[in-house]
Amino acid sequence: MWFTEVIKQSVLITGLVMVMMILIEYINVSSKGTVLKQLQNKPMLQILISALLGLIPGCSGGFVVVSLYAHNLVSFGALIAMMIASVGDEAFVMLAMIPETSLLLFAILFVMAIVAGFLTDRFIHRIPGPFSPEHFVVHEHESGKHENLQIRGSIRDNFSPLRWRRLVLILGLVLFSASIVFGLLEHDHDAHEHTQNLLFSERWLNLTFAGLSLLTFVLTLFATNHFIEEHIWEHVIKHHFPKIFMWTFGTLVVIHLLMNNIDMHTWIREQFWLVLPVAILVGIIPASGPHLIFVTLFASGVIPFSILLANSIVQDGHAGLPLLAETKKGFFTAKALKIILALAVAVAWQLIYSW
Repeated sequence: MWFTEVIKQSVLITGLVMVMMILIEYINVSSKGTVLKQLQNKPMLQILISALLGLIPGCSGGFVVVSLYAHNLVSFGALIAMMIASVGDEAFVMLAMIPETSLLLFAILFVMAIVAGFLTDRFIHRIPGPFSPEHFVVHEHESGKHENLQIRGSIRDNFSPLRWRRLVLILGLVLFSASIVFGLLEHDHDAHEHTQNLLFSERWLNLTFAGLSLLTFVLTLFATNHFIEEHIWEHVIKHHFPKIFMWTFGTLVVIHLLMNNIDMHTWIREQFWLVLPVAILVGIIPASGPHLIFVTLFASGVIPFSILLANSIVQDGHAGLPLLAETKKGFFTAKALKIILALAVAVAWQLIYSW
């Protein structure tokens, strides 16, 4: 049932974002904020790392960059680099259906991501994320010489008594990890069945996500009550969880209703001269799934590479959902810049190879 699939995807996306945010919080506080501050002062390194994270099949790398950008720990150019390099879950299908072309596409997107990220930071007015870097708070008594004692404590002290916020967090992480391990949150659509024999299949990446969730679970067991309640609960769960889940769920419902009432395959074949703007418009959709139309059409020889490239530039899988939830301005500005780039590159590519 489609509604069940939407719930599963919403839980998976929101859970992964939460795990990434919690891990970032641990890294930031345990290092007194120095790790993220060093990244913050190196814009080219931000762009490079963000582009590499965007290349990871799926959306987990994108979630990390969105979280860092939302807290102004990486630049808008770094965000653009990730969003250009990322094609979301479509990467799995591309590697299965068009392996040689997909590697070429990923290489082109990576180079474009680096260049676009640099030019964005150089020439475009800074568009800050919604939160200050201090939103990843390092309290004064946590930056002293006994800082580690404020993060890690003994399990006996942490569970005497067991506070409800820690209990909710532990149960959530255990259930989320188990759901991933047993495949309860995996996609049902047939396209992902092509990736079962790939090293970087959705299954293997989901098991990696489960491992990260279990790591977060272990860290939660040893984290002090102060850290759990002030950092994790107040700064991550309360601020981000409801908003990201509701935006993700609502967007996926709308996408499903639209896609089920429009025969996109037939429409594109009958109106080929509109394929490029359609590919770009579909690319705006912040989800994995609709873009598979263009992967399938290209694999079937129906559309040229320039169309697939344009769609891939504009789309970024599910990574756009948490960005949309956190900052509408950042989301639509990034999409607008990618639309301009996609149009220019696709038209140039088509003109060059039609001569």
